[in-house]
Amino acid sequence: MNEWRNEVNKNAKGGTEMMMERIEKSFPDLHQKIQLIPSRVRELDSNRRRILYLHDLPEDPESHHLANGGWKKFNKIVCCSYWQQQKYISQYDIPWSKIVVIKNAIDPSELTEEDIKDKFDFTDNNKLVNIVYHTTPHRGLEILVPVVEQLFSYNKNIHLHVFSSFEIYGWSQRDEPYKELFEKIKTSDNMTYYGYVAHEELLKHLKKMHIFAYPCIWQETSCISLMEAMSAGVACIHPNYGALYETSGGTTASYDWNENIQEHARKFGNILYSVIHECRRDSDLLMSMLQWQKTFADTFYDWNMLKIKWKNLFSEVSSEEIPNINNSTDFFSYSP
Repeated sequence: MNEWRNEVNKNAKGGTEMMMERIEKSFPDLHQKIQLIPSRVRELDSNRRRILYLHDLPEDPESHHLANGGWKKFNKIVCCSYWQQQKYISQYDIPWSKIVVIKNAIDPSELTEEDIKDKFDFTDNNKLVNIVYHTTPHRGLEILVPVVEQLFSYNKNIHLHVFSSFEIYGWSQRDEPYKELFEKIKTSDNMTYYGYVAHEELLKHLKKMHIFAYPCIWQETSCISLMEAMSAGVACIHPNYGALYETSGGTTASYDWNENIQEHARKFGNILYSVIHECRRDSDLLMSMLQWQKTFADTFYDWNMLKIKWKNLFSEVSSEEIPNINNSTDFFSYSP
């Protein structure tokens, strides 16, 4: 039905929208009894039970309506990580019984263990180590590019593939501050800029990548990009910031986040250098890590498993009373 679309997400194709479309496809009659709202509340239906599906941070103005008991308007609130859940509970005094966690989902990559071993076969010394960044630019791309430039001076057999644009949310105008950075990538011999590509095309590229390099400076409440990279047998490097460590299940190359951007870049650069080295030397340790992270992602983020949790939640909520609506609440609204 797409009744959850609004002026902000009307053209978006990000993680939240992918999850909503999965849910709608699996539960086509859901809207008859339940109003499922992803993050941004615009209006509430007084005749249906209501579930607020959060992907934002509690500090986001879109979440401020939950203050002073605003959470009572919903039968249930769903978070996509335990880290996010506890932040909302702390900020808005939401009862634990009111707010649950259902993780984001992926369709596991069909790559086999042998496929991954073949991908990391570097008997050809001229074979490139393919590094990927496939999320929006404001999450750490300005750290990644100069780090790769510096590493390239030591190792010519690396290549950075950048799939990054706010166009994924229909906000192409927000790419403007990053035009110079994008141009640097486009003119570099060891980098390729793709901008925004369809999700299916991105997944095909991801199967060929060796390293997901993510020096994140944004507090992720969950990270589908990380889940998909883990499932595709890509060595993942990221800080223990926000819900990233929870998302990875401790199976990836994680490092301590640092507020100082120079120190952050130094830590990230050192671990990226080490993982590039591990890729090229046919490391048993790396192969074990890749297999474990794929098993973790394919087990805990498989939509076929997670949709059972949604089914159980919808069944529980369907038997509950419809909460009263306090019409005095003004919901946040803006145009990006």
